[in-house]
Amino acid sequence: MAVFVGIMLISNIAATKGVGLFGGWLVTDGAFFLFPLSYVIGDVISEVYGFRAMRRTIWTGFGVLILASLVFTATIALPPLDGYENQAALEAVVGAVPQLVVASLAGYLVGEFSNSYVLVKMKEWTGESQLWARLLGSTVVGEFFDTVIFCAIAAPVIGVETWGQFVSFVAAGFLWKTLVEIIVMPATYGVIGYLKRAEPSYAQALDRV
Repeated sequence: MAVFVGIMLISNIAATKGVGLFGGWLVTDGAFFLFPLSYVIGDVISEVYGFRAMRRTIWTGFGVLILASLVFTATIALPPLDGYENQAALEAVVGAVPQLVVASLAGYLVGEFSNSYVLVKMKEWTGESQLWARLLGSTVVGEFFDTVIFCAIAAPVIGVETWGQFVSFVAAGFLWKTLVEIIVMPATYGVIGYLKRAEPSYAQALDRV
């Protein structure tokens, strides 16, 4: 949960920068290389601890994001000290965070809940087998909803101005997040396997089943 919340908080600050890769042909934001890991962690929590635990983790992350947004807003509103020259820079970076938080809240609320719900439901159908299918299937569903909603709200903040840039922003985000899930799947398997063996609550849940 701590790592999940940390990734959420860092991503919403890093995402204030619009990024144009390959001469601007590929549009993304500054958090593109970090944020997908939140879905990997979400898969681990959902698979081992269940939907209720993941729901609690999501709400905890949102609570921290809202607190950060309020703190940044209050900090910007405070009168700067004479000689302080970074007010404009501060506003440019953390001033955009509240809108990005709204984008994250909306996108991640739909995306991560969809991801967790699909994974848990597929586990009911497949049992302990076909973990790869659960991880991949849930990610495709969750990342799609998350990416579309987040990009639609966050695009004006990071400088996306044209329809072509928006399509690139959405496509790059969705494909990259899904690719990361596939690349780190062996590590995800290892972490899930370790936690299932080491976590007493998981063994007790299997006994009840």
